[in-house]
Parts: sequence; C-alpha cells; structure tokens
Amino acid sequence: MAARPIWKGQLRLSLVSIPVEVYSATKSSAKIRFRQIHEPSGKPIRYEKTVPGMGPVDRDEIVKGFEYDDDSYILLDPDEIDAIKLETKKTMEIVQFVEQGEIPPIYFNKPYYITPADELAEDAYRVVRDALRDSSRTGLCQITMRGKEYLAAIRPCGDGLLMETLHYEEEIREAEPMFSSVGDAEPDAELLDVATSLIDRKTAPFDASAFTNSYEEALRALIDRKLKNKSTRRVESEDAEPRPRGDNVVDLMSALKESLDEAEPGKKRGKRSSGSSSRSSSRSKSSSKGGTKSSRSSGSQKKKTA
Repeated sequence: MAARPIWKGQLRLSLVSIPVEVYSATKSSAKIRFRQIHEPSGKPIRYEKTVPGMGPVDRDEIVKGFEYDDDSYILLDPDEIDAIKLETKKTMEIVQFVEQGEIPPIYFNKPYYITPADELAEDAYRVVRDALRDSSRTGLCQITMRGKEYLAAIRPCGDGLLMETLHYEEEIREAEPMFSSVGDAEPDAELLDVATSLIDRKTAPFDASAFTNSYEEALRALIDRKLKNKSTRRVESEDAEPRPRGDNVVDLMSALKESLDEAEPGKKRGKRSSGSSSRSSSRSKSSSKGGTKSSRSSGSQKKKTA
C-alpha cells in the first residue's frame, strides 16, 4: 500500500516557497498488535466514554476542558480551537541554521521524509538540499501536525530531506538531579584502559540491518506455531461494528538573491509585499535553473510560539 502524506504545504526559505509533502519515516505496521478479548464470549473488549452516574455519552456531547484548579474546568469548543490561526499549519519556514551535530540527541523525537509535491518544485528542493549539505548545516522550523505545533530540524538525507521533530526545552527533564549520586571520583586507570580497549575493538560503521528485534521475532514464531496447531483455542467475533480508525516555484534565482539582500547585515527589513510572496508561490512553467551560494546571518532569534 502506497504511503500517504501526513502533511502538505510550503517549505519556505525566506522568499522561496516550495510545495512539499511530509511522510512518516517509520512503519507502525511492522509491530505486532494485540486486541483484548473477553474470554467467555470471545468478543473484543471496547472502551466507552462514560460519565459517572450517567453511563455512556455521545461523541457530539464531548468538548475539551482545561483544569485550571482542582476539579474546576474551563470549557473549549472544538470550533474555538480550530479557529486558532497558525501559519505553521500550511507553512514550515526555516528561520535559523545550526551546525550539523550541534543539537543534543535528547531533543530528537520522530523522523519524517520531506518530498517535493510535484516536478516543478524539484529544482528548488534540490537547491535547498544541496545548500544544506555543502554548508554542513541543519535548518530549524516549526510545523503544525495533528493539532500540535512542533519544533523541527531539517537536514539532507540521501537524495532528499529528512525532518526530525524536536522536543521543546520545557519538555526535557534536568539531568543533574538524576546523576547527582554518581559523583566525580576518578575511575581506576587500569580499568579505564581496559574499557577503552574494549570500545576500540568493538567499534565499526553503523549498520542498522545488523540488529533485529529478537522479542518481535519470538512473538511471531509463537503465533505461527499456534496457528499451525489445530488444538489452539480460537474464537470467532460477531462484532459487526467498524473499528475505530502548491503552487509552482520557478523564479528561484531572483528570489534567493532578493532573500540574500534582505538578510544583509545592517539592512532594514520592510514588510514583505504581496508581490514578493506571490512571486515565489505562483509561477509559470518556464523556470530557469541555476546554482546558488548559501549564506547565514550572524545572530538569530528564537521563534516564539503564538
């Protein structure tokens, strides 16, 4: 089954907007999933939304509530939440660049592939990819997916771009309290030498295919044996209810040059005109191809979430 994009919109680098699609880089279908079964009846267990003293409730009667005090909630209608306008719902703008390897691993969350939405977007897409690769930089942006705004890092990956969502700073626990009991005593020099030698001996290039999920394999083997065994207990469920389940970029060189002019140190930046934005997002098919040089401005401001 063909993969489906989980997000469609514009990847923006200053005045350049590239229609792109975002796909999950991991497969949830590779994992074994179980359903809980009521053994006496053989029917699947369901979880109903209930209210104490009332029993099950209809979905259309449910709204979101924020607990501002113990057992006290302020109610938010879904339409009120949907009405919040975030540019990152349709646009992820690269607002800063950092050196590759500068982001601590603890901030990384989940990987996604970014692909050009159509053939006319490929030229601009390749320029951004190669500029990131040549400069050894990672781009930072924000993107809204599935009702949540994420901080994300974008970097080259093979022939394309990889986006990895990042945890915000407030989501990371302080490490010091966890390690406070370890202490700063120097380890025995001989033991340290042996450990270092062992590390050197076992060092090799990373190859993910060399590792397998042994627990998953054992589960599959168990299921296969039980399927082949005619004495294995089976149930047939009679549950009949269903289970819960761009514009083209063409004038790339002029847009990049204009972006460089705006990013020039000491130069005042005015408001982006509607002509500038439409120039990068609404184009004809007569595109001009060309190389570009990348530059980065000194100093960057942290983008605050609205």
